[in-house]
Amino acid sequence: MTQSIYSHTYDNGLVLAAEQMKSLESAAFTFLVPVGSSVDPADRAGLSSFTGELALRGCGTRDSRQFVEDLENLGVERGEAVSVSHTSFSGATLSANLPPALSIYADLLRRPRFPADQLEAARLVVLQELLAIEDEPAQKLMIELRKHQYPDPWGRSSQGEEATLRQIGLDEIKQHHQGQYRPNGTILGVAGNFEWPQLRDLVGRLFEDWQPREVPDPATGAAPDKHAHLEHESNQTHIGVAYEGLPYRHPDYFQAWGAVGVLSGGMSSRLFTEVREKRGLCYSVFATMHTLRDRASVLCYAGTSAERAQETLDVTLAELGRIAEGIRPDELARLKARIKSGLIMQQESSIARSGSIARDWYHLGRTRTLDELGQIIDGLTCESINAYLAAHPPGDFTVVTLGPKPLEVHLGVS
Repeated sequence: MTQSIYSHTYDNGLVLAAEQMKSLESAAFTFLVPVGSSVDPADRAGLSSFTGELALRGCGTRDSRQFVEDLENLGVERGEAVSVSHTSFSGATLSANLPPALSIYADLLRRPRFPADQLEAARLVVLQELLAIEDEPAQKLMIELRKHQYPDPWGRSSQGEEATLRQIGLDEIKQHHQGQYRPNGTILGVAGNFEWPQLRDLVGRLFEDWQPREVPDPATGAAPDKHAHLEHESNQTHIGVAYEGLPYRHPDYFQAWGAVGVLSGGMSSRLFTEVREKRGLCYSVFATMHTLRDRASVLCYAGTSAERAQETLDVTLAELGRIAEGIRPDELARLKARIKSGLIMQQESSIARSGSIARDWYHLGRTRTLDELGQIIDGLTCESINAYLAAHPPGDFTVVTLGPKPLEVHLGVS
C-alpha cells in the first residue's frame, strides 16, 4: 500500500495532517477541537458535551433535519465524542464526497445555529447519557477511578452532573462556543484517497478566515484521595486500580505500553490467566494505558462476586507488582503478533487512521507512519521492557471499589 503523509499549519493555527491511501475508495476525517470537560466551569459540569450535542442540530443554512439529510445523502458515517481535552467530530465517506462533507463540518464548527426549540431535546439526550451510567456499574467505577487518579480537572467525566445539566441555558452554550471553539489548537486529521494540493486548498478556503482566540490553560487542583468506595447494593463488586504511567510523547512510552500489553491483552495475558483462569475469581479483568498530553496512568478493572472481592483485589495487586520482575520472550512474541495484526487492520480503515493521525499530532506535533510504528514494535525486547519495569515498578496504587462493602488494600499479598 502506497502511503504519503502531509501536514500544513494555517496562519490562524489550524493544523491539517493527512495520509494519502491511494488503494482505498474512501476518505475519512477527524476534527479534534480543544474543548473538553477540563474547560467546563466548576459549576457547569457537562457544558462542553451539551454544547457539542446542540451544535449537531443545525448549522449554516441547514436546520437540524437538513443537516442530517445532507450528510446521509453523502453517505457520511459520523461520530462525535467529548473527552477531557477535546470535542471530536469524525466521518467517513467516498473520497469524491469528502469536499462537501468538510464544507458541512466547517459550518458545524464555525456557524452552529443552536436552535432554541431544540434545547430541551438536546438536554434530554445528555441527561439520558449521564443517567445510563447508573445502569453500567463498571463504567461508573472507571469514571470514579479517573477522578481519584488525576487532579481536577484532568479526571473529570465528560458527561457532567445532573444538577448542572438541568441548569445550563442557551446563552451559556452560545458563550461557551464563542469563547472556546477556535482554530488555534484544532487539528484536522484526514486519511484515504485524496489529492494533497486540492485538500490543503479546500481546508484553507473553509477555515483560513476563522479568527484565533487565546484561551488560558485550566488550573490544576490538589491531588485527590487515593482510595474510595461507592456503596452499591449488589451481589457483585467492581474493583478499579490505577497507577502512574507515561504519556504518549515520552520516549519510553512503548516500553511501558509493552508491559501493560503483557498484563492485559488476550486470553494468555497475565491478569486473565492468573486472576480469572487459574483462580476463577472474576468474570472480567483488564488493564489499559490511559494517556493525556502531560500525564498518564495504567487503569485496571476487575468485576467479581461480593464474596470473592477481597481476594480478587489482593491477587490483582500482587500480579501488578509481580510484573516488575520482568516479562518472558513468549509473552513478548504474542504481544507483537497481536499488535501487528491491529496495525494491518488500521491500514484498511481510513476512519481509524484519521483519528490516529489527529491524536499523534496533538501528542507529538507530527504524525507517525504505520511503518514507523511497526519498527518501534519490532524494536521492543524483553531486556528493554524489563529495564523499564525495574526502574518504574507499579506502585502507589489508587484503588476505588463499587459494591456492598469496602475492601482493604493489602500490598504484597498473593
